[in-house]
Amino acid sequence: MANVYDGIDAKLSSWLNAQPMFFVSTAPLAADGHVNVSPKGMAGTFAILGTHQVAYLDYFGSGAETIAHVRENGRIVLMWCAFAGPPQIVRLHGRGRVVLPEDAEYPELRATFAKEREKAVRAIIVVDVDRTSDSCGYSVPNLEFVADRTILDLRQEKRPPEYYEEYARTRNAQSIDGLPALS
Repeated sequence: MANVYDGIDAKLSSWLNAQPMFFVSTAPLAADGHVNVSPKGMAGTFAILGTHQVAYLDYFGSGAETIAHVRENGRIVLMWCAFAGPPQIVRLHGRGRVVLPEDAEYPELRATFAKEREKAVRAIIVVDVDRTSDSCGYSVPNLEFVADRTILDLRQEKRPPEYYEEYARTRNAQSIDGLPALS
């Protein structure tokens, strides 16, 4: 049975920040649209902004489903699994919004993240959390965290700024269902 919490307290904040990865899930309003689940990781790319607000850095990648879905309807859930230590799953349900590098609030919001690499940050996804819950996680396997992968950082550092402008225009302009993402 899930426990529902009033918000993200200090104990839960510490636990969330100790996890090396989490998952983001969104869906379009259309019944025949594709549900999206994306793994997120890399130390310093997640921030707890308050008891009912979190954010993460969204880097250029293969698709822009989360951005498109959040812009269309705002629905989002973030999920963490304890792959080590006592079993636990935590879900943060809420309404998301997209903050782009050109938005006025971006610099102040960006300063809350420990990860300093700015190149290839596509957006910051801010989530206003309306439900914080956990569940047992008894079936989640024990896994050993070795290290963050550096492949994304290394590849993206080699790209010129024009690459990302073109990528946004040609590969991240819309979701796989045709919803607008980056313009």
